[in-house]
Amino acid sequence: MRRLLVIGAGTAGVITVNKLRKKLPRSEWEITVVDPADTHDYQPGYLFLAVGMYTPKKVGRPLAKLIPRGVNLVKAAVQDVKPAENVVVLTDGTVLAYDYLVIATGTTPRPDQTPGMDGKLWHDSVHSFYTYADALALRDKLEKFEGGKVVVHVTEMPIKCPVAPLEIAFLAEAYFTKRGIRDKVQMTYVTPLPGAFTKPVAAAALGDMLGKRRITVEPDYIIERVDEDAKAIFSYDEREIPFDLLVTIPLNMGADFIGRSGLGDELNFVSVNKETLQSTKFANVFAVGDATNAPTSKAGAVAHYELDLFPKNFLQLIAGKEMTHKFDGHATCFVESGHGKGLLIDFSYDVEPLPGSFPIPVLGPMRLLKETRLNHLGKLAFRFVYWWLLLPGRYIPISPYMSMRGKRRPAGN
Repeated sequence: MRRLLVIGAGTAGVITVNKLRKKLPRSEWEITVVDPADTHDYQPGYLFLAVGMYTPKKVGRPLAKLIPRGVNLVKAAVQDVKPAENVVVLTDGTVLAYDYLVIATGTTPRPDQTPGMDGKLWHDSVHSFYTYADALALRDKLEKFEGGKVVVHVTEMPIKCPVAPLEIAFLAEAYFTKRGIRDKVQMTYVTPLPGAFTKPVAAAALGDMLGKRRITVEPDYIIERVDEDAKAIFSYDEREIPFDLLVTIPLNMGADFIGRSGLGDELNFVSVNKETLQSTKFANVFAVGDATNAPTSKAGAVAHYELDLFPKNFLQLIAGKEMTHKFDGHATCFVESGHGKGLLIDFSYDVEPLPGSFPIPVLGPMRLLKETRLNHLGKLAFRFVYWWLLLPGRYIPISPYMSMRGKRRPAGN
């Protein structure tokens, strides 16, 4: 009996076990997934939860119900991976042996890595929304907020869902407008990037949207500390930005055990071949989803496209063949822009977000890099797709490979 062990039952981990259980004979393969959680959360819902658009019931479901028959679910946390010995050690001392390992532990916000961020102002005047608890705390704060300086701040890239900070800025602006207090709120978007996004065409479009909503952009900002007494953030070049409400995206890091195992980089993301997701150090170890150091977005759509290809590669590998299905970094992200509209961006390792149509060239029906009501409805509809198609590993008729069909590059770019 050969043993496949998956660490992590987030988006990528659940898709992995659902897809591979269908392809690996039960008489030959034992599949085990390890995760300490009881509940699996639809993480894009945290944004809507924070601004009162979702109730908690719309966010989480029991994890056990998402794991297919024939897969062992071990409710535990991992202490160490010993790849040279092909074993994983749990925090209770249990040792799990494997023939192949898939790491799907995602990424975690670490406010403790920035001085003052998780101090006495945390969940008071300093908030985030990247966890269930954080989103609920921000919701409660926004309900009582009556005006002042609101700062939406990104610590450092990479982060989970790189457009989410923009989305919370747009949604908060719409929320304040709906409550009739927008004129009492001064909003600033603070980013370590030179603009609103990593690529110039999208950065121009998104930056223009921020400007129209009277949200000031403070670029190239590398935070040094949160000053609790001054209620301000300070950069390493001593730029001071005061706040009454700071919505921050802390430094994101992979699981600590990845660092201890020698499999990861300085942020504990697993070092992989960006096309096959195979560890650069151990041929029987893979990482999927947000746990990798692949230079693409840490987002659910990336896990979707990766895991359309990874099972095919895995079957080739165990058959002694070359892995031929090369992931190109494809990512498709809805950007909720508030006021009942949204954008859609589609890009890859080599192609930046461009205007056009998706998924069908010319016909769409979605429009890329354009605010539409349909894109907003698409974002809302994705929750159904997530629970009933994506996680169970069912077929979704969108190619995992990036296509230039239906896209156009603006003049001068």
